[in-house]
Amino acid sequence: MKKSTDLENELSLSSDNKESEGQSSSTSQAVKPSIILAIETSCDETSVAIVENGTIIRSNVVSSQIETHQRFGGVVPEVASRKHVESITWIIEEAFEKAGVSPRELSAVAVTEGPGLIGALLVGVVAAKTLAYSLDLPLIGVHHIAGHIYANQLVHQLEYPFVSLVVSGGHTELVYVETEGKFQIIGQTRDDAAGEAYDKVARALKLPYPGGPHIDRLAHEAEEGLPLPRAWLEPGSYDFSFSGLKSAVLSAMNSAAMKGQPLEPRTVAKGFQDSVIEVLVEKALRAVQAYGAKQLLLAGGVAANKGLREQLAARCAKAGVPLLAPPLSLCTDNAAMIAAAAFLKLKRGQFSSLELKAEPMIKLESWSV
Repeated sequence: MKKSTDLENELSLSSDNKESEGQSSSTSQAVKPSIILAIETSCDETSVAIVENGTIIRSNVVSSQIETHQRFGGVVPEVASRKHVESITWIIEEAFEKAGVSPRELSAVAVTEGPGLIGALLVGVVAAKTLAYSLDLPLIGVHHIAGHIYANQLVHQLEYPFVSLVVSGGHTELVYVETEGKFQIIGQTRDDAAGEAYDKVARALKLPYPGGPHIDRLAHEAEEGLPLPRAWLEPGSYDFSFSGLKSAVLSAMNSAAMKGQPLEPRTVAKGFQDSVIEVLVEKALRAVQAYGAKQLLLAGGVAANKGLREQLAARCAKAGVPLLAPPLSLCTDNAAMIAAAAFLKLKRGQFSSLELKAEPMIKLESWSV
């Protein structure tokens, strides 16, 4: 691994020699074979990746903070920001080392600009701007959800139009993508995201954080599930709501405990997961048919859920619709997905200025190419 001083010297040399070496402008560099360095620090993973042509992962280094936040039962924003500061330099160095490329070989620098935790986002944005300025490279701010969707591009051939079901700790959305990089949100959560509801129910069951994998495991061990409501909302709506479901779970558990007959955790887990998955699957398949989508893409951290993948696969096979899902390593937050989305902007010469700011509430449609 390179020492910090080695990387700093190389960046300094590149900056000092910009004019004497007659380097091309940022625009002309963008049309060369693409090698993008991407940074992702939106929440509790610090990640740096180097990706070639938007599809070939040369390196994808991820440092998770799960163990740090477990004792708090969730992500503490200030702690997450400090951990990003401690990790970002050596992770950049490791990404270069694993990719076998030098800073001078890069075509652009990409970074998650939002949505996410403002302090965490700022760490990545500052690091990316520093690299882009030092190397005289284009800077590309990337929408986090666009990254999750285009993580599929790293392993699959995409066909347009498609519908993407994005399910994570902070987001639950149905996104219609008519052409490359053109996003339209057709459904979203009105309260808790699916992953957030998983964590809250897991906490009630005294399961470790993050709760999703543990509930998924218990659900597969159960023979029957606790009967729970499905939140379909208005007829024809593609929106989601999981707050009421979470409340129904807590109410059932409290009622059973007061009677001295506590519920079996596996039964609760299966009932909760069955309710979440049924709504996600039905609305996603309905959207695919209504919008004439050629594919259904699964994206986000909850895309790693075994039950969800199984049910979607079965329904898509019955409907004759291809289901695309990234491998588990690309479901959770990582920088390779940010590089994949950044490639859409690089091809079109759509770059961010060095005044780029972290935007914790940035809208997906506004990021469309």
